[in-house]
Amino acid sequence: MGASPGEDVWALISKDRRSLKHVRDNVHGNIYLEPLFLKFIDTEQFQRLRDLKQLGLTHMVYPGGVHSRFEHSLGVYWLAGDAINRITAYQGLELDIDRDDIKTVKLAGLLHDVGHGPFSHLFEREFLPRVLNGHKWSHEDMSVEMIDYIVDEHNIEIDSATLKGVKEMITASFEHDSCKSVKHKSFLYDIVANGRTGIDVDKFDYIIRDSRACGLGCNFQSERLMENMRVMEDEICYRAKEYLTIHKLFATRADLHRTVYTHAKVKAIELMVVDALIKANDSLEIVSKIHQPAEFWKLDDSILKTIETSSKQELKEARDLVLRIRRRDLYQFCNEFSVPKEKIDYFKVITPQDIICSQKSGRVTLREEDVAVSNVKIDLTRGRNNPLESIKFFKQ
Repeated sequence: MGASPGEDVWALISKDRRSLKHVRDNVHGNIYLEPLFLKFIDTEQFQRLRDLKQLGLTHMVYPGGVHSRFEHSLGVYWLAGDAINRITAYQGLELDIDRDDIKTVKLAGLLHDVGHGPFSHLFEREFLPRVLNGHKWSHEDMSVEMIDYIVDEHNIEIDSATLKGVKEMITASFEHDSCKSVKHKSFLYDIVANGRTGIDVDKFDYIIRDSRACGLGCNFQSERLMENMRVMEDEICYRAKEYLTIHKLFATRADLHRTVYTHAKVKAIELMVVDALIKANDSLEIVSKIHQPAEFWKLDDSILKTIETSSKQELKEARDLVLRIRRRDLYQFCNEFSVPKEKIDYFKVITPQDIICSQKSGRVTLREEDVAVSNVKIDLTRGRNNPLESIKFFKQ
């Protein structure tokens, strides 16, 4: 009896690994890198990810959280390849998965964060909205622009169909009814960034990697989900017995938000860095770089050191804020209020003006510029809805 297409793929991978370059990852072990992917990795634009901390400024509270977007991107590449190879091994023939599909998914995993800004999501969610006057910018869109720039700048030979698929997977712009030629393979677009259920290998990697780096336990096991997923009706589904494993995925993510990403001192440092960047923007022309890949790739976390060590008078206010962070003279945490679920519909975004207007008369009168408010929303990715309701399960 002949081997199935899936078995052929696994045999090829096993044979070829001996001649592939590999790196040792502290989460996934050996990660093997094929020539095409190395062409992207060995560029200054991708290597820049080494200078972007995955958790932004969190390492100033959790000292171990210094891992980079570079290792996370390698991890997502590896998991994306593992996911598509497992699906191919079980269902490659019926799903008509070919080598180009596998290549596209893996490349999307590798390059999904290549357009990320400094300091994790702070750059696009906190800093840019205050200086762009309503103009929208996202690291996914910049990743698409950066991919085109890398291909052109380094003369990388890659077919246009693969490149198009990679960019669509990253931006989650794929319309399931808009492209009949690949409609029967729309499940491929859910592996790296899943807009349908929220279960994707990007989450698998950062949840495990972030938990480990910050010294936290992690009960979520991505291996169980990878082993128990199947494609049905063009969608990735899971065995019913993995219901609790998927719940752990979303619960662990929410817990990371509560204990790490939105830690009070982390938020204080982030607010100070945003203020410093705003004060430094005119001098360093930060915003002018965000629409030009040729300039944007030069922007990384080292901008904080640039501010700190500069002798320019116009950077004094920004420099003083950075020095305050270094000396642990942080913005003071005053209070927090958790909105009850039953009142969430009536809750509005609180502003410093609201705080000032509600203060009682006393010895100290706060001004609006004295107050910073951080409105944080933590859920299981679907607001008040249960994310497991959007996932299809099967029994076998």
